[in-house]
Amino acid sequence: MIRSPSVAGYFYPGTAAELKNTLAKYMDKTVPKEEAIGLLVPHAGYQYSGAVAGATISRIIVKDTVIIMGPTHSGQGAPFSVMPEGTWQTPLGNVEVDSELARKIISHSKYAEEDYLAHREEHAVEVQIPFLQYIKPDVKIVPMILSEAPLEVFREIGHAIAQAIKETKKEVVILASGDMTHYESAAAAKEKDMKAVDAMLALDEAEFTRRYNNLHITMCAHGPVTTLIAAARELGATGAELVKYQNSGDATGDYSQVVAYAGVIFKK
Repeated sequence: MIRSPSVAGYFYPGTAAELKNTLAKYMDKTVPKEEAIGLLVPHAGYQYSGAVAGATISRIIVKDTVIIMGPTHSGQGAPFSVMPEGTWQTPLGNVEVDSELARKIISHSKYAEEDYLAHREEHAVEVQIPFLQYIKPDVKIVPMILSEAPLEVFREIGHAIAQAIKETKKEVVILASGDMTHYESAAAAKEKDMKAVDAMLALDEAEFTRRYNNLHITMCAHGPVTTLIAAARELGATGAELVKYQNSGDATGDYSQVVAYAGVIFKK
């Protein structure tokens, strides 16, 4: 399957020249790069969340393959979808799916399954790819879409990801694509989001899920982050760091109803 761009010219520039210029504004070539097991990166239009995404991705060493997990916005396809093979196109060129790793994840999970439909129009994976291409043009990806589910489902998928990485011995980074609180005041959003971030920094997916539920945090990153934490701990994560936190009001000037964005690195 060749997956054509769905939101080029909308969430990010539609031409290679303009996209490179835009990415250059958000990426920091001077910051030291570090080993990372995974990271949380927002997936809104670049004018809103590009600064957070760029600051976060600039800090890591992008490995041969990046597993990109996003939530579903369309509801299409399998609830826990892994695209097993194919090519993703962006204005910067083509990116191949790492079929070996994708199929290994599927083989280790009773929930994750081979599926293409969930990825057809979903932007959560797509918007991350140009950032990765900017640093490493030959990067491969494993696209995954996760619907909402109980904690144990995400733990199981996280375990499958960790086992697949160990067995294939590939150099991999796991990327959770998602935004934080939606459509609350900037102050209210930050108060809730920092409690969620604190649980991420503690590498505690159970507490993260508890706060997500009890505080009614309207973040779309819940599934990908929960899965990432579970996988990262199994892969030897020792800690995490909040790199940057902003909201849409920083772009629009309206702080009454914002969408918030966090960039977090999960470290070895």
